[in-house]
Amino acid sequence: MRNEMLSPAEAAARILDGAVMVIAGDEALLRQLPRGNWIGGTSVYFVTEGGGCVDRDRLFCTVFDTAVGAEVRHLDVENLSRIAEGYRPNGVTFIMIPAFSLAHSEFAVAGSGFPGLFNQPLVGWVTGVHLDEIGKRSPLVINGATGKAEDEGAVLLHVQLPEGQRANLDILNIFSQGDVAQDTLVFDGDGFSTKLVTVNGVQRPFADYIAETGLDPRLPLVANYAGALINVSIQSVDEQTGEVRFYAPVVKGVEYRQARPVGNYVEAFASGAGGAGEGEFSCNCILNYLYGGLEGQSTGGYTGPVTFGEIAYILLNQTMVHLDIEDDNRAA
Repeated sequence: MRNEMLSPAEAAARILDGAVMVIAGDEALLRQLPRGNWIGGTSVYFVTEGGGCVDRDRLFCTVFDTAVGAEVRHLDVENLSRIAEGYRPNGVTFIMIPAFSLAHSEFAVAGSGFPGLFNQPLVGWVTGVHLDEIGKRSPLVINGATGKAEDEGAVLLHVQLPEGQRANLDILNIFSQGDVAQDTLVFDGDGFSTKLVTVNGVQRPFADYIAETGLDPRLPLVANYAGALINVSIQSVDEQTGEVRFYAPVVKGVEYRQARPVGNYVEAFASGAGGAGEGEFSCNCILNYLYGGLEGQSTGGYTGPVTFGEIAYILLNQTMVHLDIEDDNRAA
């Protein structure tokens, strides 16, 4: 597996040579590409070897040199639960979903209950647009097999690996829960928005709590799922209605605490990466890019698109997802 920033002509040549690829870039560039074994999604934000950047002239391409088979699918919202039906033996599946779509909400809220979802690594991201274009242009996913661009549903690339290789999926979350002295927040329903929160056992309007405590929206709410720390970031607070919206859904009954402050994003990513990342697929959250000032900054060896949501089986937020294809040295 290798990552390359390519011109549309260079990417097209790879496709015509039969390469199996996952591609991120501006809509205009993606629409120029020929049909083949690839899926694409819109983003103009990237972390490259030279650091974070906005690039409308090149495409970020991840090429799976060792793939022995691949299938491209598009699923509409009604059939989104059928993701695992395309899983291949000894495989890994890549998924892209447009931001702000019905599929985005459906996968976020119900995805963990889809039949067979966890039977093999499922990795991907939520596509986006330049922040100045939100509401003016739609995030898209591209079915490379047909060339069709969609602003709804999900595109999937089911990749089969050769015997002796396996996919290893992981996340890098630079945030941790605040200490036990901090307030514990619990919500009474699943979803992307709420008006109420239970703080240390007492229910109250969440917008009031945010205003009174000065809760920093740049720091996500963090839940501990058996040692796995999962973030939920605050998108907006409507002072008139009292509605608080999130970039990922909160889960009913789960205990959240606000994350500890991160002194330096770049150093935190570099420390967490430990010098790894070369030759791996990765994607990083647009909130990390913005709040961490990653433009022009490197996050270690990891490169990839900057996204409106990250997928490692489930929808994640303010997290970096990475996947490596490695030799399988497990005993037969």
